[in-house]
Amino acid sequence: MARQQNRLTALKVTKLTKRGLYADGGGLYLQVTPAGVKSWLFRYMEAGKSYGMGLGPTHTVSLAEARQKALEARKLRIDGINPLKAKKQSQMAATLADAKMMTFDQCAEAYIKAHQASWANAKHRAQWTNTLNTYASPVIGKLPVAEIDTGLVVKCLTPIWESKTETATRVRGRIESVLGWAATSGYRTGENPARWKGHLENLLATISKNSREKHHPSLPWQHVGTFISALRLRKGVSARAVEFAILTACRSGEVRGAKWAEFDLKRKVWTIPAERMKAKREHEVPLSDAALAILDSMPSDTDIVFAGTKGQPLSDMSLTAVIRRMNDNDAPAWVDAEGKGVTVHGFRSSFRMWAAEATNYPRDVAEHALAHQLPDAVERAYQRGSQFTKRTALMADWSVYCGTVPTAAVVKSIRGVA
Repeated sequence: MARQQNRLTALKVTKLTKRGLYADGGGLYLQVTPAGVKSWLFRYMEAGKSYGMGLGPTHTVSLAEARQKALEARKLRIDGINPLKAKKQSQMAATLADAKMMTFDQCAEAYIKAHQASWANAKHRAQWTNTLNTYASPVIGKLPVAEIDTGLVVKCLTPIWESKTETATRVRGRIESVLGWAATSGYRTGENPARWKGHLENLLATISKNSREKHHPSLPWQHVGTFISALRLRKGVSARAVEFAILTACRSGEVRGAKWAEFDLKRKVWTIPAERMKAKREHEVPLSDAALAILDSMPSDTDIVFAGTKGQPLSDMSLTAVIRRMNDNDAPAWVDAEGKGVTVHGFRSSFRMWAAEATNYPRDVAEHALAHQLPDAVERAYQRGSQFTKRTALMADWSVYCGTVPTAAVVKSIRGVA
């Protein structure tokens, strides 16, 4: 029986050159083609049909290896499995697995492409792309998304978790979203290794939101009149844009992008369209006499109110440069309570603190003036108006306050200088 199972020898396999099939036993054959090419073949019968399954060429698969392959095929037959069909199914599964294998970078690109239409602007897409390219791709970008585990996610986040916590938090959320998309798309299975609750919160320090928030340096509201007085000595479109932003308590981008078509000067209203607002809701700004005076001083030969060269909107740095020059030339410098140079956006905080500490206007009136959404959902449900009439009075009072310069004694006590 042993002789019937092992009829060939390695030497005989080398010497055989004539076309034909040479049995080794147990269904294993050496196949020689007319061209002298030699390969291994496993032959068997099933349900009255003859099958032949290739096991590889002799220059790659040795006689011993061919016998092992034939043995494995015979074991499959004992279990009622057709070896050739099993081989084809295995090849198909491997092909499918290759087709499904996606790297993290590929999944991230697909996720961004699928969701970009719902994002506010191109800047948001750029932030997604840049943060993932900077902090995730060097570690997991080229890896199959199915193989990314908790350790790899932590490796992405650890270097920046404490030094750049806000960025790290966003990166974690974006990795979680990409991996979630991959799971839904069938490219990975199991729990999301980037999830925070009950998972990464056990591995990474929980840094409070308050400790990582960076507020724009703002001038104490008591100094605003003195600042406006100094600002009005400066010429140029950028200086007027800064003053207009302060008087309207609007964001720099809203002022820089203001168009004449948005103003109803008879009604004294500036209507900022939803697409230019952070909250994506139209915002009506009541205009004080001082704000109207600034508009009256601006040329109206371009669509943009505060136009730079060639009629284009001013850059954010143009407004920042105004305050920087004032800090370089004025003494003492315009700084916040911590000694940091104030920003244009910080004057929104100055306005809010003035409204809270120096007036009796309700909180929601000041919040509406800043185009903020009320934090309480129940309050929002009942408070659907814009408080425009009250805001008109508030902004008029703010304008008057901005045009009031404290006496020397008051300035001395507030700013601590002679």
